[in-house]
Amino acid sequence: MTLMIAVKNKTLVALLLFLSAARTLAQMPVILSPQEQAKVQDEWLKNRVATVLPEHMRRSGIDMWLLIGREYNEDPVLKTMLPATWLSARRTTMLVIYDTGDTLETLACARYNIGEVFRKAWDPERQPDQWQRLREIIETRNPKRIGVNRSAHWGHADGLSSFHYEQLREVLPEKFRSRIVSAEALAVGWLETRTAAELVVYEQICRIAHTVIAEGFSEQVIQPGITTTEDVVWWYRRRIEQLGLGAWFHPTVDVQRKDPTATGEKRNFANRPDQEVIMPGDLIHVDFGISYLGLHTDTQENAYVLQAGETAPPAYIEAAYNKGLQLMDILTGEFATGRTGNEILASALAKAKAEGLRPSIYTHPIGYHGHGAGPTIGLWDQQGGVPNNGDYPLYPNTCYAIELNHTIFVPEWNKDIRIMLEENAVFDGNTVRYIDGRQRELFLIPRPVATHGQ
Repeated sequence: MTLMIAVKNKTLVALLLFLSAARTLAQMPVILSPQEQAKVQDEWLKNRVATVLPEHMRRSGIDMWLLIGREYNEDPVLKTMLPATWLSARRTTMLVIYDTGDTLETLACARYNIGEVFRKAWDPERQPDQWQRLREIIETRNPKRIGVNRSAHWGHADGLSSFHYEQLREVLPEKFRSRIVSAEALAVGWLETRTAAELVVYEQICRIAHTVIAEGFSEQVIQPGITTTEDVVWWYRRRIEQLGLGAWFHPTVDVQRKDPTATGEKRNFANRPDQEVIMPGDLIHVDFGISYLGLHTDTQENAYVLQAGETAPPAYIEAAYNKGLQLMDILTGEFATGRTGNEILASALAKAKAEGLRPSIYTHPIGYHGHGAGPTIGLWDQQGGVPNNGDYPLYPNTCYAIELNHTIFVPEWNKDIRIMLEENAVFDGNTVRYIDGRQRELFLIPRPVATHGQ
């Protein structure tokens, strides 16, 4: 009987190890061809202009929005309005969005239609001067407030060049010059809001990022004792390129270890970590992001390199990691519509400290940009709050990189370690949901192989 129970237990352990390995080395999700991607992005744009844009025009009180840019100096918002096959502006590109009160008029002060959304509104044969034609469009519609992308606090909303701003003021009569206002709130609202259609696909985008991270944090890439952290960084860059995706920042891979001379836990964002050879017993961390279908991911996950005879991380490492997950739960529990980033930050830090944690929170919006428009919830060097961007309120249907770390003293190493985490999530107005879940257990290198028993 004892022998039978032992056999059953070994079988169960083998099955659990197999299932764990299967989860962490999942097959790569489908990645659309460039042609398919362009079709999806253009459909999204039409849907967003019809559903997202009217709401934000009216919320901001702006009835005409001008987006003006030129090739190689594109306004960040303008780029989100262009057809997928337009990789940049052409010459001077002028878009005019006018709220009639019933519908939105979307015009291109250009020689041709700009995609299916912005229809041509300039005939150079009748009016050779593009700026004069823009003046005619404005005068005919007589808007009350003309929004332009100028902002002191958001680079995303500050895309109108100084030259174009001066040109606009010069061409307009005084009564219209006095109606020019910053479209900061409108631009941020447009950029931060995600539609239902985008969120469906965003899950797969995050799944792709998770799958690439799992591949890199495995024996497929890492040979302990030989592979360096820099080797893994460049493997990630090559893998992104192989998949036809974009990297919006250079990945970081770093290690923390028992060695008292190692100082990985003290590194900050002001400098990149030194190259290290990855060794058994290391706690490895990656910061990784991709660009796909015009959306971005930003993810930090962790792995443990098994030592001889180990089939799981030490209990104290797992306990430390779980404290990091606890901090994430505290933070996301503070999300509520209308609360500012600074309010969320202060409340989450206070609750975390009351639980005995040593937190640092630097969560940011994500979507059209990796560091997106919307409320900043702490910066790594501003834990007391972030002026201006941190005072912006939380709105529904917005996405965030839940980014933070928890410092904990590990007696077995006689030193502090930092559990650095980041996962992409959506706030629906009531709750926070991780778009493709989050890492709950450390990746193991190498993955335990159940059939190699004693």
